[in-house]
Amino acid sequence: MPFLNFGMAGTARRVGRDSPESLLDSYGNSDGIFQLGLTGICANPACRSGWLHLFRNRTRPVLEGGWTCSNACTEECMRMAVRREIGGWAPVQEPYRHRIPLGLLMLEKGWITAPQLRRAVEAQRKTGNLRIGEWLVRQGAADEASVSRALSMQWACPVLRLPEGRATLQAGVIPRLFLEAFKALPVRTGGGKLLYLGFEERKDTVLSFAVEKMTGVKVESGIVPSSDFWNAYAKALSEVFPPVQFVEAVSEPAAAHALARSIERVQPVNSRLVRVRNWLWLRMFLKPGISIDPKVASVRDVICTIGPFDSSSTPLCR
Repeated sequence: MPFLNFGMAGTARRVGRDSPESLLDSYGNSDGIFQLGLTGICANPACRSGWLHLFRNRTRPVLEGGWTCSNACTEECMRMAVRREIGGWAPVQEPYRHRIPLGLLMLEKGWITAPQLRRAVEAQRKTGNLRIGEWLVRQGAADEASVSRALSMQWACPVLRLPEGRATLQAGVIPRLFLEAFKALPVRTGGGKLLYLGFEERKDTVLSFAVEKMTGVKVESGIVPSSDFWNAYAKALSEVFPPVQFVEAVSEPAAAHALARSIERVQPVNSRLVRVRNWLWLRMFLKPGISIDPKVASVRDVICTIGPFDSSSTPLCR
C-alpha cells in the first residue's frame, strides 16, 4: 500500500517540522512538498475536508513544510505558528550592562593607561556623546583594532573581517528593517552550513537565533571593526532588498489572519515564521530549495507587530 505508507511518512515529517533538520529537509525536498498536496495530506491537524483534498487542484501554499488545503486551514496553521512564537512574549528588558566596562577591561589588559582612561571618561562626561572606545581612538590612546578586540572579549565572540572584494552578502539574508534596527550585517558563509553575522558594537542573540531558525543553519555572531562596519553598512543600505509588507495587528487572531492572507495571495512553495523581539517575521519562498543568501526576487517578507507599537522598545534596547 504505497499511498498509506507515504501518508504515514508525511504525517511524521509534519509533526517534527520545527527542528532545523526537518526544516531544511522541507525546504530542500520540493518534490515532497508537492506530493503532500496531491495526496491530500493537509498540515492542519483539525482539517475536516477529508477525501475532498483529492479533488482540489491546489499544491500551494506551504507553511513550514506543510501544505494547506484551504484558506481556513492556512489561517489555522498560521494561528498555531503565531501562538508558538509569541508564547512567553515579555517586554524588552533594560540594555545589557557588562560587569567590567570597556575602559576598565582595556586598562586591565594593559592596552591603555589610567590617565588615558580618565581623559576619555572626562571628555565623554563633558560632551555627553560618543562611546568610551571612540574617545580612546580619537585621543590616540588606542587603535580601532584594540577596541574591537575588547568588545569581542566583552561579548565572548570573535572579531570578524569582511571578505575582500565583497562588502557583505546579498540583501536577501535579512530585511532592511532588521539591518537598520540591529546594526547587523550578514558577513559571509562557511561551507554553506554556517552564517557569520557581524555587529559594530554589540551582538544581539535574539536576531542571531531568529536568523538561525529562518535559514536552518548555525549563525555565528561577531564584532566587525568600526570603520569596516560602517563602510559596508552604507553599501548594504544601497542594495535592493526583498519586497516587504508591514502589518500592524491589534490582536493575535488579527495577526494570524493578516499573515495567512499574505500566504494565500503569494502562494509560496514554502514559508517560515519567526519572532524577532517585538516583530513577527514571515518569509515566503517563491522557488523550491533554500539558500542562506537567497536571491532578492525569490523571497517576499512580511513584518508584523501586535498591539500598539512602542518605538522606545525597539531591538536597540539589548
